[in-house]
Amino acid sequence: MSRTIPRLAAAVTATTLALGALALPGAAAAAADTPSPVDSTITVPRIENLPDDFIGGVDVSSVLSLEQSGVVFRDASGTPGDLFAILSDAGVTDIRIRVWNDPFDAAGNGYGGGDVDVTRAVEIGRRATAAGLGVLVDFHYSDFWADPAKQQAPKAWEGMSVDEKAVATGEFTRDALLRFRDAGVDVEMVQVGNETNGGVAGVRGWDDMAEIFDAGSAAIREVLPEALVVLHFTNPERDGFYAGVARELDARDVDYDVFASSYYPFWHGSPENLTSVLSDIATTYDKKVLVAETSWAYTLEDGDGHPNVVKTPADAERYPVSVQGQATAFRDVAQAVADVGDAALGLFYWEPAWLPVGPPDRLEANRALWERDGSGWASSYAGEYDAEDAGEWFGGSAWDNQALFDHDGSPLASLDVFSYIRTGAVAPRTVSDVERLSLTIEEGQPVDLAPSVAVSYSDGTTEQHDVVWTPGTDAVQGVGVYTFAGTTASGLSTTATVTVVGRNLLGNGGFEDADTSMWQAGGDGMTVRTADDPRSGAYATHFYADEPYTFSLEQEVTAPEAGFYTATAALQGGAGGTDGHVRLTLANLGHGDDDSARGTASVDFGLDGWRAWSTPVTDSVFAAAGDRLSVGVAADLPAGAWGTFDDVALVRAAPAADATALTAAAERADALDRTLYTPASLTAVDAALGIARAVLAEPATAQGDVDAAATALVAALDALVAVPPGTESPTAPEPGTSVPPAGGDPAAAPGSPSASGSGALASSGGAAPVAALALGGLLVALGATVLTVRRLVRSQRA
Repeated sequence: MSRTIPRLAAAVTATTLALGALALPGAAAAAADTPSPVDSTITVPRIENLPDDFIGGVDVSSVLSLEQSGVVFRDASGTPGDLFAILSDAGVTDIRIRVWNDPFDAAGNGYGGGDVDVTRAVEIGRRATAAGLGVLVDFHYSDFWADPAKQQAPKAWEGMSVDEKAVATGEFTRDALLRFRDAGVDVEMVQVGNETNGGVAGVRGWDDMAEIFDAGSAAIREVLPEALVVLHFTNPERDGFYAGVARELDARDVDYDVFASSYYPFWHGSPENLTSVLSDIATTYDKKVLVAETSWAYTLEDGDGHPNVVKTPADAERYPVSVQGQATAFRDVAQAVADVGDAALGLFYWEPAWLPVGPPDRLEANRALWERDGSGWASSYAGEYDAEDAGEWFGGSAWDNQALFDHDGSPLASLDVFSYIRTGAVAPRTVSDVERLSLTIEEGQPVDLAPSVAVSYSDGTTEQHDVVWTPGTDAVQGVGVYTFAGTTASGLSTTATVTVVGRNLLGNGGFEDADTSMWQAGGDGMTVRTADDPRSGAYATHFYADEPYTFSLEQEVTAPEAGFYTATAALQGGAGGTDGHVRLTLANLGHGDDDSARGTASVDFGLDGWRAWSTPVTDSVFAAAGDRLSVGVAADLPAGAWGTFDDVALVRAAPAADATALTAAAERADALDRTLYTPASLTAVDAALGIARAVLAEPATAQGDVDAAATALVAALDALVAVPPGTESPTAPEPGTSVPPAGGDPAAAPGSPSASGSGALASSGGAAPVAALALGGLLVALGATVLTVRRLVRSQRA
């Protein structure tokens, strides 16, 4: 097996330095062994323990489609050039190429993501080899993206048994590698599956997965006996997960050489933890280790009109979002792998050349190219194979701000990090980032903005600088999002964002506490409080079953004060199909044994894929103090549907207007002893109370309408007529019977003039006819306003 030119050159350089050192005494020899740092615009400390043959690779599987869409790559001088030559000149040693079985529909339309079938993968490999780069072939054993959320069998393998899929895996791997070999591609490693945490080729369970792995491995050994066999997983941050995976593989004697991990700093924990988990596998099972995917963002700007994976400061907090931050992130991952020792092979940067095909203001033209050439992450044609993800969210590059080239194809200084980790690089010391604060507190908690912020410099150092925030924290008044401008003592600008949320009234909404007795569970397929894929903290609730199933989880609490409430939660998962759903529901069960005249609001979660968190919020539900509120998550799912939900919350929502007076009037009406008043006067109260509840349930209601509803209800309460002493009280109407029907005419509500006539109130004997007519007219006007607000809110939600 030939060695790649860049690594051969590195080895020759190291040997030359070593031979020269033989003729030099002591300190002079040591100095000759250490190259001088390169002058640059970024600072990258040299990795001292980097092996000479350490892989610094990239995955550029989308390159052919990008070129077809007109993307141009430039060298350091700005001259258009061949991407592979540019990468080689920058110090890249290897190319990783994903391979899908059949990423096309019956008419030949590509699914996107580079449309990388075997034919196109071999072409990429041939160009890489011509540039002196080694090749890692990454078989997904799928017709499109395979990852922990999706391990779908190729179309041609549908309906096959596990044994039949194993045979198909061997045949496909063997035939593909023969084509690579016959084309002269320098294949040094081959992946059997991509991020195969819980499945491969539509197969789940370790016994069956092992059969697929061994079939692929056997084909690799047969065709390319010198190539290393790689198995690829992700989530190194999950406590004990990698150790468990390696143990399962070892128990089944799976034949492989390299345990590869994805490691994205914004998801996968610390570099130190990465070193630890990979070292454990290398030591315990005598395996080589590799980081197969990593990246970092250099900007938050979107280049093509398709939203990026990393799009806000909160998405990327471990390093500065800058070219320097990108280089530092890569260097830290390389150091983490090198620290494993002799078993460390290297790392690959994922899709550093996935550039925009056009700017955001040419979105329609971009869409045409993504569809025609497969240069976006997915085309609409992929919907026939992946309806829930690609079929809904198809489009362009979600990675253009993590590229190692700017949007016009010119290399960033961070592209040279592949060389700089060997030589080191120095730059004038400049500010690379100023810490931005983000604080989430519950309503009523103090706002504690830090008196200083971290200022990061291009040489990797940080300093704490005092900061003054404007305006003062007394600007925070209730639930909402507040932004503060900060100026450091050195004159640098930054921001602080304070999000005030209502206090979560649910117990153990994040499932962090061992006591889950406050939750009432039903159905099948759900496990409360597991370590599987939490959104925050260490625990969540997981669901999965291999046959159709339903489940529910519910908690009741008492509303501490009158107002309107909303529920929210976070869920990630997939394979729900067209009929499966998971629903979040908030219901007011009433006060004590009374469950009348209350409300319910429901909203469905999206099952959008792994770590694609759906965070719906229910419509608001009004509750009086002491009402019982129920929050529940319920599902009706097909076999194979999976996911987790976390961070379930019930909060008192912040109204758009001050409803203190209206709330007090509603509580006064609810507390009436209805046996003490005449039915006619109670009818007027009920009409006003129905409108009051409708107003309180709609956060969009303006202050004037809230005040008018309060005035009408207070007027109706003040106009109540007591039953004369010694007179038997007639049967009083039930509260709430006069509430206008949803979508109906408020003027038809009992107690309105059109329904009862002016005598309905006047006949009470305690209120003048004129006052009765005025009150009735006010109720009619308010009822119409409530309906208008409701229609407006519904149209905005739609």
